[in-house]
Amino acid sequence: MAVHTPLSAGQIAATIESYDLGALTRAEPIETGIENSNYRLDTDRGAWVLTIFEKRVEPLDLPYFAALLRHLSGKGLAVPPPIADRQDRLIRTVAGKPAWLVPFLAGRSPLPPTSADARETGRALGALHAAAADFEATRINDLSLSGWRAMAAELGDRADHIDPGLGRLIDGELAFLDTHWPRALPHATIHADLFPDNVLMAEGAVTGLIDFYFACTDIRAYDLAVTHASWAFGDGGRDFDAGIGRALVAGYAETHPLTQAERTAMPLLCRGACLRFLLTRALDWFAEADVPRKDPIAFARRLEFYRAAPERLFAP
Repeated sequence: MAVHTPLSAGQIAATIESYDLGALTRAEPIETGIENSNYRLDTDRGAWVLTIFEKRVEPLDLPYFAALLRHLSGKGLAVPPPIADRQDRLIRTVAGKPAWLVPFLAGRSPLPPTSADARETGRALGALHAAAADFEATRINDLSLSGWRAMAAELGDRADHIDPGLGRLIDGELAFLDTHWPRALPHATIHADLFPDNVLMAEGAVTGLIDFYFACTDIRAYDLAVTHASWAFGDGGRDFDAGIGRALVAGYAETHPLTQAERTAMPLLCRGACLRFLLTRALDWFAEADVPRKDPIAFARRLEFYRAAPERLFAP
C-alpha cells in the first residue's frame, strides 16, 4: 500500500485549489508503490498525481529532484515535472509533510517485461543520459561504495540470520569492489533505480520514467547496470534472461554510445548494483518501522551470476 498519509476530502480540495488547474472532478489514492503516499487527482483540465514524501526521502534533496525533472521534461523526456502552485511553489506542505503535484503519466509497468520492452527502456535510459548531459546540479550517491560499507557494518552478523554465509559473501564482495571499482569511468546524472515498476509503457512505447528519488551523480554505466540487474532475471533472482539483457544494452547503445571501457566494466558494475540492493533489502528485513520486506537473497543470487559472467556478456 502506498498511502501512509490519509487525506480528508477537505485537504484534497484545498490542495488542488491552490493550483490553477481547474475544478476537481475525482480524487483517489494510488495503491501501488512503496515509499511515498500518492493520490490521483482529476480536474476538468487533466489528471495529476499528488505525492506526499514520507520518511525515506530527505526534504533537502527535493529541490535537486525538482530541478532534474524539469530539466529532463524541457528536453522532451516523458518524466513528471513538479508543477508550480499559485504562489510559484514547486514544493509545498500537505498534512505537515513535504509534497508536490506532477502530471499523471499514462501507461502500465511492463511486469513481466519482454525483450521488446527492455529494448525500448534501454533507449529511454540512453536518451535520459543524453538529455542530462548539460544538467549542472550534482548530488552525491550515498548508496555507493562508502554507503555499502556503512550498511554492511550496520547489518553486522544479522546477515547470517537471513541466510547462512550471507555475511561472508557481503564482506568478500565489499573487499573486491573496493579494490576494483572502476572509478575512472565517465560520471553523469543517473536515475539509479530504473526497475520495471519505474517505467510506464503503452502500445510498446515508453510513456513515462518515474520515481527519481535515488537520482544522483555517479558512474554513468552504473545506471545501465542497475537496470540490467533488475530487468534480466526471473522471480527470486533466478533464470537469467539473456534476450532481455541483450535488448536492454542494445537499446541503450542506440541513443547513447557505450565505450569499450564501459562494456568491459559492466559485470563489475552489475555486481555493485546487486550488492547495493542486497544491503538495503537486508537492512529493511530487520527494520522496526512499517517497511515492506523484499527478499535480499534475490540479489545475492544475481550477484553470484555476475561474479561468474563472461566479459562477452556485454559485447556489441
